[in-house]
Amino acid sequence: MLTLFYGLVLFLGVHLLQVLAPGWRERRRAQWGALTYKGIYSVVSLLGFVLLVHGYGLARAEPVPLWQPPRGLMHLAWLLMWLAMVLMVAAYFPRNGIRRRLGHPMTLSVKVWAFSHLLVNGNLADVLLFGSFLVWAVLVFRSARRRPVADALQAPASTLATLLTLLLGSALWAMFLWGGWHAQWIGVDPLGAAG
Repeated sequence: MLTLFYGLVLFLGVHLLQVLAPGWRERRRAQWGALTYKGIYSVVSLLGFVLLVHGYGLARAEPVPLWQPPRGLMHLAWLLMWLAMVLMVAAYFPRNGIRRRLGHPMTLSVKVWAFSHLLVNGNLADVLLFGSFLVWAVLVFRSARRRPVADALQAPASTLATLLTLLLGSALWAMFLWGGWHAQWIGVDPLGAAG
């Protein structure tokens, strides 16, 4: 469990610098240079990610149950994950109306992803992992809403781009749910878990 904890501290900690210590972050960028700062940021992020993935795998091998989630919540989690996938695609697909309207769809995607997984996973490692990401996303979203709106978000939205965003997000969701990607990459079949 400690490996997971250290991974979360490194990965989410470095991603919270802009929210919790913007002055420190800017001073380091000025002192070290943007390229060096980005390199250190990337190495710490990667190390944290590797530790959290490895730590979560270790923790899943010896689960510490906190509660048994009702099986019916799995269907709600599937629906929420569709929304999370659409929001994730909206963060990167240019000129879509979802991004223009919400401003920060990737952070919202992480919120929905974390919440949906908290609904259906009742082990200590799950609560630590998904709960940490949920708290991180809430903090980052609140901070991002206070910053000026980017010029790209002020451009007019395209109906076609919005429809393509919905289509691509839905396709990605279908591949994780029915295409076997979740089972293959994560080791858990969400359809089998509900059955």
